[in-house]
Amino acid sequence: MRGMKCYVAFLLCFLIAFPLSAQKKKKNYEPLFGKKYASYGKVSNSLEGAVFYLGSGHGGPDPGCIGKYRGKELHEDEYAYDIILRLGRELLRRGAKVHFIIQDAKDGIRDQEILNNSKRETCLGKPIPLNQVERLKQRCDALNRLSRKDKSRYKRCVFVHVDSRSRGDQTDVFFYHAPGSTYGKRLAKEIQRTFRAKYDRHQPNRGFDGTVSGRDLYVLRNTIPVAVFLEVGNIQNARDQKRLVIADNRQALANWIALAIEKDYKKSKK
Repeated sequence: MRGMKCYVAFLLCFLIAFPLSAQKKKKNYEPLFGKKYASYGKVSNSLEGAVFYLGSGHGGPDPGCIGKYRGKELHEDEYAYDIILRLGRELLRRGAKVHFIIQDAKDGIRDQEILNNSKRETCLGKPIPLNQVERLKQRCDALNRLSRKDKSRYKRCVFVHVDSRSRGDQTDVFFYHAPGSTYGKRLAKEIQRTFRAKYDRHQPNRGFDGTVSGRDLYVLRNTIPVAVFLEVGNIQNARDQKRLVIADNRQALANWIALAIEKDYKKSKK
């Protein structure tokens, strides 16, 4: 009996010292991606040593802009989050360290056209405020705290949003960097070049008109790491909606951004 009590005491101490979440942590496994995509294979070490802070727009009590598609609502925060998860997975597959600033414990990477809205999203586990300034400050403070702990020489923030304009206004993905940010501009330009090359290859007669410009946005102005901000389309426009609702298109966005980041990282080593 005494032996049994000692064993139980030892087991309790083990569980306290090593929480269940830590015990179940697996290599090349990220629960945020959902059951289908949680496990991922490494494809290279091309981004080894790089650290990324990925933030999807809005979330929690704020769905962002809302569009209509075949009688259903499209919510900005859900599509931005899905693209961010896909991008993060591609960066991890290339050996990077990735922080997901906005998280949803239930919604992983989803392949449906209509991504149902929820208010579960948190900022690293903390409730997201409805007030815009408080919301933006919360995520900037959170990623800056992480950045101060990371020792990498190459740290980048990527923010993904969906724009809202008149229904007839079709837009290509466009990019912002902080005014005066040399490296933010360099990364934004690299993503722009990569997108243009992909469109020239896959849709040679279409062209690509996505722009790069400096803009004094709160998250660009208040983050310590170099940051870029992407608007991936007009949620009201029927053609832009295909960029959002088709899962393969969301994956293509993630793939192309990751490819551009690889190129930018190589430049940083020269």
